[in-house]
Amino acid sequence: MTAPRVARRIIAAGLVAAGLLGACQRHTPPESDGLAFPLPNRPVAPIISPAYSDEQTRDRDREAERVFERLGLHPGQRVADIGAGEGYYTVRLARRLGPGGTVYAQDVNPTFLKGLQARLSREGLTDVRTVLGAPQDPKLPANSIDLALLSHVYHEIENPFAFMYRLRRALGPDGRVAIVEADRLTQNHGTPPALLRCEMAAVGYRQADFLPLAPTENYLEVFAAPTQLPPVESIQPCRQ
Repeated sequence: MTAPRVARRIIAAGLVAAGLLGACQRHTPPESDGLAFPLPNRPVAPIISPAYSDEQTRDRDREAERVFERLGLHPGQRVADIGAGEGYYTVRLARRLGPGGTVYAQDVNPTFLKGLQARLSREGLTDVRTVLGAPQDPKLPANSIDLALLSHVYHEIENPFAFMYRLRRALGPDGRVAIVEADRLTQNHGTPPALLRCEMAAVGYRQADFLPLAPTENYLEVFAAPTQLPPVESIQPCRQ
């Protein structure tokens, strides 16, 4: 079966091979904070598109509407669309949260962000803040969001342990992470739900909700941010 056009993001083109062979190495190099994280024990999918699928099909399946309803999103909240790509969720979040809300559109690909900025301008959504992230760090301001939303991007994150660890500082005290993925192997541009729970738990995130997104093979899984992050040396990779 041909995989749908898939976003994005978290691996620069020159790092694709390293991501796919990551399990052969013990740790990723430390970044500016000096932390070195274990690599995931499974393939990391390459970025092939800034969009998962066409927006008309996703709206026909009520994807964003169902996700927003399940998350209880309302005007005034602070949300980051991680791996925003062409902005399917970004534009819908901006309309849902209204002028009193805060929306960050984050991506590691500057070309994707440039295209999204043009779209936001065309659609009159001038209050969205775009953020150029790094493969292992979302680069969001501290305590800036109540929710991080990752749609069809988790399987492309170069090192999910490093990324989720550093994402925690951007989340408020009751922060949540909502992940939309397809239930298939990571090399096929998805993440099995049990693997996602295991990798998130390794960084201290606790599962709070799960919603199948029928008729597709997609699902929504929601995690509560840890009160305290675990020591990096205690993080153990999971098997797919």
